[in-house]
Amino acid sequence: MSRSIISTDKAPAAIGPYSQAVQAGNTVYFSGQIPLDPATGNLIEGDIAAQTRRVFDNLTAVAEAAGGSLAKIVRVGIYVTDLANFATVNQVMAEYFQAPFPARSTIEVSGLPKAAQVEVDAVMVLD
Repeated sequence: MSRSIISTDKAPAAIGPYSQAVQAGNTVYFSGQIPLDPATGNLIEGDIAAQTRRVFDNLTAVAEAAGGSLAKIVRVGIYVTDLANFATVNQVMAEYFQAPFPARSTIEVSGLPKAAQVEVDAVMVLD
């Protein structure tokens, strides 16, 4: 099966040896997005809500570059440095997704790149 690399300057460039997303067949696998400003590559300032919005904005840009949208995402993985932020992350996610919602896991981790508070990866299926 062939793979296509998905890349856009509307989302932050990869900060390591990985692609923003990879398409295999009609499935797109997103690398984790942290709340980086695509223009500067710097972590945005703000609380967990602001950081989560930036992450979903970045994921939206990658989804669009792949020819899809958040509505086509079937699975989301969320990584937070403090599960006390779970409710806030849920509220922000509800701003970006509508029912039927994707499958999801939320995991607390001890740290994320650049001291981010949240990271999200995803899987999208294109028609």
